[in-house]
Amino acid sequence: MSKPKILVSRRWPEAVEKKLAETYDATFNEADRPMTKEEMRQALKDYDAFCPTVSDTVDASVFDVSDPRTRIIASYGVGFSHIDTDAAKKAGIVVTNTPEVLSECTADLAITLMLTAARRANEGERELRAGEWTGWRPTHMIGTKVSGGTFGVLGFGRIGQEAAKRAHHGFGMNVIYYDAYPVSPEKAATTKAEARDSIEAVLREADVVSLHMPGGKENYHLINAERLAMMKPNAILVNSARGEVVDANALAEALKKGTIAGAGLDVFEGEPTIPPALLETHAVMLPHLGSATQSTREAMGWRVMDNLEAFFKGTEPGDRVA
Repeated sequence: MSKPKILVSRRWPEAVEKKLAETYDATFNEADRPMTKEEMRQALKDYDAFCPTVSDTVDASVFDVSDPRTRIIASYGVGFSHIDTDAAKKAGIVVTNTPEVLSECTADLAITLMLTAARRANEGERELRAGEWTGWRPTHMIGTKVSGGTFGVLGFGRIGQEAAKRAHHGFGMNVIYYDAYPVSPEKAATTKAEARDSIEAVLREADVVSLHMPGGKENYHLINAERLAMMKPNAILVNSARGEVVDANALAEALKKGTIAGAGLDVFEGEPTIPPALLETHAVMLPHLGSATQSTREAMGWRVMDNLEAFFKGTEPGDRVA
């Protein structure tokens, strides 16, 4: 019996690629560049499984294929707003993601962004490397103390809860949150987290607001000029969720005017292109590194393999989202 044909859209960790090649008739994107829409459409014609990443926009146009061969899109990443799941369903294609395994590392990065923005570490390093540091002085590069402050979480799922643990147990921060779905008392109790009844309530009260909700149409530009104006002048905004959740131009304006003190961003709308307005601010910006540790990136690959194995055995993949 021939092995299922799969296409992997970008280079994955070596150990995972090796196992994929042993298990399937696997094709890898050797150039490691983003695939075009036409290349993705061709993949749906030629392969039994297509394995994209969060940087591949698999929109409705990609599914405009008559009688596709692909029966499963096994995505590498927890978010799946880059895939038009309604179009996938209409085409009879199963969609899976890789939740849970990247929660801790993404939460670690959220805290990294918080601290870097609050203590202006990015600005300090640039000054030092440029040879512009003139020595210690009492008024130099004053930042914001986060210890003992209020950590506001928008989206209290796995990653939001992990970030809350680090803020509460590591820095003695009080945790407040808003989530569109009920959160069990047991999960909230681990950080003594208190629910708020709206996004606005969290924005007004928190010293740090950390975003952990999914992307997509329902959360597009959730953080806009009006909501940024609700935040404290000394507040920090952290986004390690999805770029489209924040109106980048509104954020840039808020930073320039001092509406809020700082921002730490790991994700961007339309990445890898960065809005020019943001480049002119003191925001901390990283190139989507949330899950970028060896163990986590490998674990994401093993999770994809679990989903593929279940599907090709005729059982329900554990991480099915469509």
